[in-house]
Amino acid sequence: VVRRRLLQRYEHQPFISCLAGFYSCRWKRYQRRKTEPGKCCCKTRECVFFPLLVGAFCFSLVFLYMWGEAKNDYNNFDWYNYGNLGFWFLWSLVLLIVAAILFMYITLLLVLAMCLLAEGQQLYLHWSHKIGTFLVLGFSITALFILSILWGDQWKTVRLSFQITAPYLHIGAITIMVLLSWPVALHAIRADKKVVQVIIVGPYLAILLFLFLIPLGMYSPCIRETGTLGPKPALIGHRGAPMLAPENTEMSFQKTIEHGADGLETDVTISYDGVPFLMHDSTLRRTTNIKEVYPNDTAQNAALFSWDTLQELNAGTWFLKDKPFSCMGSLSRADQNQAMNQSIYKLSNFLRLADSQNKLVIFDLYRPPEKHPYRNSWINRTLEVILNESGIRPHLVLWLENDMRSFVQSVAPGFQQTMGSKAPVEDLLMDNIVKLNLAYTEMSSEDIRTYAKVNITTNLYVVNEPWLFSLAWCSGAHSVTTNAVHTLKNLSQPLFLMTPQQYNIMWILTDLTSVLLISLIFAL
Repeated sequence: VVRRRLLQRYEHQPFISCLAGFYSCRWKRYQRRKTEPGKCCCKTRECVFFPLLVGAFCFSLVFLYMWGEAKNDYNNFDWYNYGNLGFWFLWSLVLLIVAAILFMYITLLLVLAMCLLAEGQQLYLHWSHKIGTFLVLGFSITALFILSILWGDQWKTVRLSFQITAPYLHIGAITIMVLLSWPVALHAIRADKKVVQVIIVGPYLAILLFLFLIPLGMYSPCIRETGTLGPKPALIGHRGAPMLAPENTEMSFQKTIEHGADGLETDVTISYDGVPFLMHDSTLRRTTNIKEVYPNDTAQNAALFSWDTLQELNAGTWFLKDKPFSCMGSLSRADQNQAMNQSIYKLSNFLRLADSQNKLVIFDLYRPPEKHPYRNSWINRTLEVILNESGIRPHLVLWLENDMRSFVQSVAPGFQQTMGSKAPVEDLLMDNIVKLNLAYTEMSSEDIRTYAKVNITTNLYVVNEPWLFSLAWCSGAHSVTTNAVHTLKNLSQPLFLMTPQQYNIMWILTDLTSVLLISLIFAL
C-alpha cells in the first residue's frame, strides 16, 4: 500500500508538479487522484490559513494602491524623514518598491492556490511561505496604521483618486469576478449539500451585486457634458522648478519662466540684519553647504544669520548630490555647472525677475524667532522691500499673510488679497479677498463654483501628478502650484473626461457582458 501511494505521488505531471513545487516546495509530490469539486480539499489547518492568505492579498493591495496614489507627495514624505533622521534619502521610492514586491509575491501565492484547487489538489502551503504571508500581512497593516496616524490626509488623496480611477477599477473588478465564476460554479454545482452551495455561491453573488451597483454612488467632476469644461488652470512654480534646479534659487525661477509658468511661489525669511531672502526650511542644513562652512551652526535658525554670512553659502551643490525627486531627469553639463554655482536668493531680486517677466508672485512669510531684531516689524520690513526696493507692480503680488491684513491693504491697495483657508463668502468679501490658496486635499468643485460666483478664484497646492491636475481642471480650479511645470504644461486636456451618456453606456455594457458570461459559465 505504501509503495502504491509513493508511486501515485510521483507520477509525472509537469503542470501540477510546478504548481505544487512553487506553492508547497514539493516538486514531485502531489495527489494523483483529484479531489472532486464540492468536496473538502484541504486539511483543517490549511482551511484556516487560506483566509489569511486572502487577507494579506487585500491589505497589500490597499497599501500598494494608497502608496501609489501618494506619489504626488513623495517629496513631503522624504522631507519629513529628513527632519527626523538628519540625512536625505528617497524613502518614498523604497517603500513603493517594497510594497510592489510584496504584493506580487502574495498575488503569486494566491494564483497558485486557485490553480491547485482547480486541478483538484490539496493545498499545503510551505512553512516559509506561511512566514512570508504573515510578514506581508503584518507589514501592510503596520504601514497603513502608521501612515494613517502620521499622514492621515493621504486618505483624502485616495478618495480624490477614485474620481479618476473608479471606472477602470470597476471594470477590473468585474473582470476578476468573471474569471472566478468558473471555479465557483464548478464547486457549487457538484457540492453534495445545499448549505455548502449557499456558502460558496452566496458571498460571490453578494460581491457581484455590490460591484454592479457601486457606479450609482460614483461622482467625478470629469464626467460632464460636452462643452462645459473650463479653461486649463494656470501654473505657478512651487519654489520655482525644483525638479529641474535647486529650489528657491535664481536658476529655479528662470527654469519656471522658460517653461511658461504663469506665476512663482516661494518662502520668505528675514535675516538678522533685515534682508528678506528665500528659504523654506527653518535651518540651512538641507539646501546649503553650511555643514562645510559653519559646521557648528547647522541647527541654528536661518533667520539668525546676517546677509553677509548667508552670501558665503552655496545653495546648489546639494541638489546634484541628494537628487530630491525620484522622477528627476538628467541635467545637461551646462545646467549642472549652473546649479553648482547657485547662492541664496534675495527677495528683492526675486521680485524684480517676476516683474520683468510679468509673473504673479505668492509667498509664505515666516515670522523671525524670539529676540530677532525684526520679530515685531517683519511685515513692515517685507512691505518696504516690495514697495520701495523691488519696483514690482502691486497687482502681481498675491498677498497671503493674514496678520495685519488691514494695514497691508491700506499701504498697498493694489495687492491681490489671498486667503489660505476656506471661509464664508461674506467674510471673504469683507476682507477684500480675491483668491483662495488651498491644499489640494480640500478640493471641492461645489465650493470652487460657489466662490467663483463672487469672483473669488481658487489656487490648489501642491499638484504634481497629471491625474490630480486633471481633477483640479475638471473641478474648476483657476490655478495650481506645482513642482512639475515642465510636465503639466504639455497636458492639452484632462486624462479622464467623458460625458454622462458615455459613462452610462460603459457601465451598462460592462455589467451586461459580465452577466452573460457568468450565466453561460454556470449553465455549462
